[in-house]
Amino acid sequence: MAVKIIRKEGDPVLRQVARDIPEVTSNIQKLLTDLADTMRDSGNGVGLAANQIGILKRAIVADVGQGLIELVNPVVIHSEGEQYGPEGCLSMPGVSGDVLRAARVVVKGWDRNGEEIEVTGEGLLARVLLHEIDHLNGILFTDHVRRMGGQLHNGRVQR
Repeated sequence: MAVKIIRKEGDPVLRQVARDIPEVTSNIQKLLTDLADTMRDSGNGVGLAANQIGILKRAIVADVGQGLIELVNPVVIHSEGEQYGPEGCLSMPGVSGDVLRAARVVVKGWDRNGEEIEVTGEGLLARVLLHEIDHLNGILFTDHVRRMGGQLHNGRVQR
């Protein structure tokens, strides 16, 4: 088990755009395993992006109770509908806020073997996939909360 330290808000790596991964190598497979181990070790995480452990590569994991999803170079190719609901983040413990997201998404990427895959997510899975892809683009969920004029709950984000 390779549990990494999750970077917290204020760490500049969380605001940087992750780089594409040219091919899936054994190092990328290890990264995916480390992400999954770290997410599970957190106790309440349902997703994690590579930059949250300080690695600026486009890789995410998610598990909303339907099994682990690993995606390299994830791209949203379709979204529809709307859902408005609470989000939190392992990089901002104790902070939550309501965010408007697509209700259904289709995301394309590579699996741990470098094979192209598509993942369709609805509800919570759609929310998690979008949240983690935002991380890869240097966007935090609090950016969406503030843009919508909403409020953060159970904590304050300091800038």
